Amino acid sequence: MLTASCKVILVANDPTYGRRDFLKDSVVSVAKAAQEFSKQQEVVPERLAPLMRMDWLRPPGAVDEAQFLERCTKCSDCATACPHGSITFHQQDGTPVIFADQMPCYVCDDVPCIAACATEALSPVEGPGQIRMGVAIVSHRFCTAGQGCHACASKCPTDALSMDFGAQRLSVRTERCVGCGLCEQVCRTVNDQVAIRVTPFRLLAQSHS
Repeated sequence: MLTASCKVILVANDPTYGRRDFLKDSVVSVAKAAQEFSKQQEVVPERLAPLMRMDWLRPPGAVDEAQFLERCTKCSDCATACPHGSITFHQQDGTPVIFADQMPCYVCDDVPCIAACATEALSPVEGPGQIRMGVAIVSHRFCTAGQGCHACASKCPTDALSMDFGAQRLSVRTERCVGCGLCEQVCRTVNDQVAIRVTPFRLLAQSHS
C-alpha cells in the first residue's frame, strides 16, 4: 500500500492525473475517515456507560429484588445519607445501586442509608455483619496472595477473607462476607489483574434457580 507521501510524489509526476481524479480520491479518503469515526462512536458509548453493567449491588438492607422495585420511590434519600458517596443510580430505571469497583460500600456501623429509607426498600439489620449485598469470589489464577499480598484481607470489615497457608491461597468465608466490595477496590489498586470480585446475590440466585 502506498503511503500518502509516496502518492503525492506519484501524482506530481503523473501528467494524466487531473482534477477529476484528485476529487475522486479526496471523496474516497473522506468516506473512509467518516467510516472509521462512525465505528469509534459505536464503541465509545459502551465505555461511557458503566451503569449498563449487570454487576451492580443494591444498597445495604435491600429486600429481595421484586419487593425492592415495588417499595423504592427513587427519592435518593439513601444516596444523600451515604457519607462516602457509594450509592449512585441505575441509568435505566433510576433506582439506587453500588458499583464495587468504583466506590464500594464502607459498611458504616450506623448504616445511615437504611435509616434514611422511609419505605423499607432498605430493611433494618441487627448490625453491619447482617448485611448481604453479594459474595466475594476469588480468581486464584490472578490472585497474588501466595506471593505475600494480603491487602484485601486487611481491608475486609467483617474478617471474611483469610489466608489458607496450607493451600497457599486466599479463602472467603461466605457466611461472613457482606459483599461490600472493599476487597475488589483494594485489589484493583495493588495488582495488575483484579483477582477478587463481588457477585450480587440476585445473580447468584438466578444461577441456582
